[in-house]
Amino acid sequence: MTAQIIDGKAIAAKLRAEIAIEVTKFAGRAAVPGLSVVLVGNDAASQVYVRSKAKQTAEVGMASFEHRLPAETSEHDLIALIAALNADQKVDGILVQLPLPPQINSEKVLRSIDPTKDVDGFHPLNVGLVATGSGGIVPCTPLGSIALLKSVRADLAGLNAVVVGRSNIVGKPMAQLLLQESCTVTVAHSRSRDLPAIVGGADIVIAAVGRPEAIRGTWLKRGAIVIDVGINRIVSPGAASRLVGDVAFEEALERASAITPVPGGVGPMTIACLLGNTLRAAVSRRN
Repeated sequence: MTAQIIDGKAIAAKLRAEIAIEVTKFAGRAAVPGLSVVLVGNDAASQVYVRSKAKQTAEVGMASFEHRLPAETSEHDLIALIAALNADQKVDGILVQLPLPPQINSEKVLRSIDPTKDVDGFHPLNVGLVATGSGGIVPCTPLGSIALLKSVRADLAGLNAVVVGRSNIVGKPMAQLLLQESCTVTVAHSRSRDLPAIVGGADIVIAAVGRPEAIRGTWLKRGAIVIDVGINRIVSPGAASRLVGDVAFEEALERASAITPVPGGVGPMTIACLLGNTLRAAVSRRN
């Protein structure tokens, strides 16, 4: 058996096209939704990501506002900027690009964002609403991962799902969304015993551990659906660098029924879901 490749690029493009139509309708009734992205410092990967966000924001017809601050920016000055963006009626969504420099407390900064404009879904209010199934803005990567899963199998009820990784950004909200889909959910992590056996019992595997090819394809149950959230750059002597996921892809192809590639899987969906969250925030804020 060779696994179906879940084409995140194509699914994200379809979602962006749908968002663009809704943005046009909304702009005709109310105003153009606006997304403000704040980047502190010169992290190369973050700069690439921010450029991509700005480009795609403009392509769906939204207003894009960028704030690029020097690495030595103080926590006080960053929170003052966020306060101004909270008050700016042209801004419907605020995203602070992580990681932040060491002199800035990321948790304090994220808490300073107006929850109604928190399109990353990291504010504690949104975290609580999502966890209790009471609404709230859902973090983009887990939201995109659910969409990729449902592109393969619309009804996930009753399936055994294993989330490898317990971060606040991916692992924990991913588990909550799977529970809302009526899956039986296990969250595995660095202290889990016998990870191969845990993964081997899963109908769905979400890999979000942050280590290249940490999950071997031979561990997988035959027919499992694999969503690989990881993106790791591998540099080999005398060869060009390459990106790999948290799952050993070639091995997994022989056992999984469907799998996301790296790159081209979860990544494009994360940005598309960010745009969707911004549109929803604009609709909610402007009634």
